[in-house]
Amino acid sequence: MSKAVSANAGTVGRQAAVIAAATGMILSMGLPANAADTTAGVSASTESGSAQTALAVTAAPTATVSFERPVVKTTPAPRVETVRAQSTDTESDSDATATVASKLTDAASSAAASGLAAIAYTGIGNPYVWGGTTPSGWDCSGFTQWVYAQAGISIPRVNAWTAMTPTSTPSPGDLVMQNGGAHVGIYVGNGMMISALNPSQGTLLHSVASTGTSSFFTMK
Repeated sequence: MSKAVSANAGTVGRQAAVIAAATGMILSMGLPANAADTTAGVSASTESGSAQTALAVTAAPTATVSFERPVVKTTPAPRVETVRAQSTDTESDSDATATVASKLTDAASSAAASGLAAIAYTGIGNPYVWGGTTPSGWDCSGFTQWVYAQAGISIPRVNAWTAMTPTSTPSPGDLVMQNGGAHVGIYVGNGMMISALNPSQGTLLHSVASTGTSSFFTMK
């Protein structure tokens, strides 16, 4: 068999290899160059009575291989900007209103301090004189008439509260009528009043509650 293959190596080619494989024998041979070219990439082997054929793909040394490279585009991440909270028109209006209210309160306090109550403070220490109407000597009604007159307000010397409006929330400068009209003075706030109390004590600052029951009257 080997002699036949050697003698006919140029013509056996692929068929001889297949026959040898089919008979279950392992075939080993040397083939001429032209025979090798005709069987390039083909091999045969027998394993457990079965035949497997493996094909190899060859290329010339001058062949070129190229691959398509996908184009990848990138987009920069969006820039995050910090947003500052802005006050609304309502908030601005509220702030403006609060500011105005505060200014009005301050103005009212200043007016009260420099108004009737402040004038009444200047009378502290002056003597009590029955029927008097001046700082050199006055009684309770004469004192209150004098205080209002310094502010440009004219009130009766006696029973002055009849020309005023009753109030349950007195403000500094309002009139305090006590004991059914037996005594009168000027309210200066915080439960205190100034009045020409009697000859022995003169004009002084004292608690409203210390001199009897009280009613309050205002010019407002």
